[in-house]
Amino acid sequence: MGLLDGKVALITGGGSGIGRSVVRRFIQEGARVGVLERMPERVAELESNFGSSLTAVLGNTSRLEDNETAVAQTVSAFGTLDIFVGNAGVFDMFTLLRDIPKEKLSEAFDEQFSINVKGLLLGAKASVGELEKSGGCMVLTASVASLNSGGGGVLYTASKHAVLGMIRQLAVELAPRIRVNGVAPGGVVTNLRGLATLDQHRASHWEDPALAEKMRSSSPLRIALGPDDLSGTYLFLACPELSGTITGEVVLNDTGTSLPWWGPDLPA
Repeated sequence: MGLLDGKVALITGGGSGIGRSVVRRFIQEGARVGVLERMPERVAELESNFGSSLTAVLGNTSRLEDNETAVAQTVSAFGTLDIFVGNAGVFDMFTLLRDIPKEKLSEAFDEQFSINVKGLLLGAKASVGELEKSGGCMVLTASVASLNSGGGGVLYTASKHAVLGMIRQLAVELAPRIRVNGVAPGGVVTNLRGLATLDQHRASHWEDPALAEKMRSSSPLRIALGPDDLSGTYLFLACPELSGTITGEVVLNDTGTSLPWWGPDLPA
């Protein structure tokens, strides 16, 4: 028996990184999964790897029509929708306001918020009708940057603070039929890309081995987070038997790195 036996989930950005790990974990726990993914090679890989347990839609989360198509295809394939995971996102590589060229600032802002904020809002809008029918839930990807400074540059941090507000407001608006919660990862060793407007999209800042070691050494648990370290948090919030009385909350999963601490070589 899996924790999500009989459940159907839709996951945006499910072709890589955290989203891919959540897809795999949910299927392992008995769910059938729809995915909205913008890269065709990832769509093909998902369909090949997960077979009849998954249906994938090629599209962009910042377009309402693509979100609606993903919901419709998921329901057509599996009969219902119980869980919406809004996960697709983009980083800003810790870029400071003073370092963003003024001629690119407006476009960079629009790109950041179009993916990180509007994409989640449109996914929520597209899925709310089916989730009301099933009495389901939403799990949105927030960030340590939703809760404090220093988790990104000004654009990313502002966008993730907006996600926190969205979670809290939707939890009130959609109760009692739909629970809405979020996961706030710390830095994760994954292929999260930067803003195309600022030419940051060709490689992931987070895949640098030196950065992974820095993350490990700055963690009280001596762990550099990977995507698989986070999938259980999404599972917890998606499973009504585990979290059926929780809504409007964000679960921080960052190996303790946001805690004030001294490390083993300094006095407490």
